[in-house]
Order: sequence, then structure tokens, then C-alpha cells
Amino acid sequence: MTKKALQWHPAFQAALQIEFMDEPCQLEFLKEFNLTEKPLQIDTLVIKPEPDKILSKSIGHIFRKYNIIEYKNPEDYFSINDYYRVTGYACIYQSNTEKEREIPPEELTISLAVSHYPRKLAAFLKDLYHADISQKYPGIYYVTGLMFPMQILILPRLSRKEFTWLSRLRTNLSLQEDIEPLAKAYAGKEKNPLYEAAMDFIVRANWKKYKEGRDMCNALEELFADKLEEREKLGVEQGMEQGIRAFILDHIEEGTPKNIILQKLEKRFSLSLEQAEEYFCRFREC
Repeated sequence: MTKKALQWHPAFQAALQIEFMDEPCQLEFLKEFNLTEKPLQIDTLVIKPEPDKILSKSIGHIFRKYNIIEYKNPEDYFSINDYYRVTGYACIYQSNTEKEREIPPEELTISLAVSHYPRKLAAFLKDLYHADISQKYPGIYYVTGLMFPMQILILPRLSRKEFTWLSRLRTNLSLQEDIEPLAKAYAGKEKNPLYEAAMDFIVRANWKKYKEGRDMCNALEELFADKLEEREKLGVEQGMEQGIRAFILDHIEEGTPKNIILQKLEKRFSLSLEQAEEYFCRFREC
């Protein structure tokens, strides 16, 4: 069975919104914002309705009114071409209006959210544009001297206390430093779609760690309990269905009469006659 790739972007979107949930200034998050009719999609466009209001979260200190955020998952790196692409997005967003300077260019910022410091890009920007790159806060680097103010966010290096979710959007979580704070932050938020999306992904991204050790701390057990039950139940159901399908198709190929197949299904898989009929019809494409 082909391993399904982890979809990092939805989890990043959810974690990003969680981090800004307590801000006094309500931000508007537009995911996969289409720049043109033929989609050129910005990962996240954050609109700050009150540009002069200072946000408490350090990654929001650079924000002006219109803020473009481009995210790369842990397996990818941010290239020189990626930089020009995102800068192009900002230019198109600014210019794709009816009136001139309807979106003031001085009200635009760019944030690059990555898991690894883009050394090649940083060296290129310093060499060609004489850009200055300095660490403003843990994991947050400001880049000046470019067309738009820019920051580079190294997610694993962000303050774990300040950014409970974004800093843990990875696969190598530890028990005491990561799992326990997540369990506390998630408690009571299970029905919130944003928390659910972020937590569901973090669980899947770190699933192997849990499966390899059942003697881990209580916080980990509580954190993964519901997900484990759901996944094991789904696995059993999917495995059973695959077995029933193979059983039916093998007997059909052998020419076994339908009534005999149904009797064998009832006995072998502990099914009722109605369930056996349903499976037979589904897998025979009735």
C-alpha cells in the first residue's frame, strides 16, 4: 500500500490562526488566496484591519495591513526561485486593483515560514541586494533592504512557550518539552475545528513514536487516546472489508453460487444475512 503523504499546509493554517486567537485586534485569514482568475495562490494572506494596533505575538510585530505568508513543510527548503515567486505574488496582489495604490505597497509584508534556515537564499540576498538579516526574536529573522519588509520564521526554533502550536509542527516531538504542553493546550478545545485540525495532523505526523512505545507518560496517552481508538477501529474495519472483498471475488471467480457465498460469509465473518447481501452486492458491483 502506498504511504499517503502528510498534508502539512492545512495544519499550518490551523496552527497559525490558533497562535493569534487571543489578539485584541481580530485578523482576517484568507487561505490559498487566488491572485488572478487563473489561480496563483498565496499560502496565507493575513489582513490586519487596524494597521497601527500592535500585536502581542512576536511574529506579528512586523505585520502591516496586508501580510503574505508562504509556508514550506519540513521536507522542503526555501529556494531563491521561491523568494522571487513570493515577491511576485506580493507585486501582483498590490497591482491587481481598479485604482492606483488602492493597496499601498508600504502596507505589504512577506513572511517565510520554514523548518530550516535558508542559508543559500540568505547569502544570495546579502550578496545581490546587500540585505541585512538579523535575528529579532528566537527563530524570527528580519530581512531589510528588499522591496517589502520580510521575516523568516524558523518554526522549530520559535519560542515553545509563546508558540505552542507552530513550534511543534514537526515529526520529532519529545515527551516533556512538546507532548505535555500540547496536551494541556488541547484540553477542552477538542471540538474547536482549528485545534482539531492542528492536533489531528500533529498526531499523525508523530504516530510512529506513539506506536513504538506504550509505556509513555500519561499526557501522551491522553493526547493520543481518542485518535488511537479511531485509527485502530478504522484499521480493523478496512482490513475486514478487504478480506470480505477478496473472499467474495475469489468465490465468484471459482463459480460458487451466490447462496453458498452468502452462507460462508455469515459463518466466516460473523455477519447477518442482510450484511452478507450488502457486501456481496457492493463488491460484485450490483
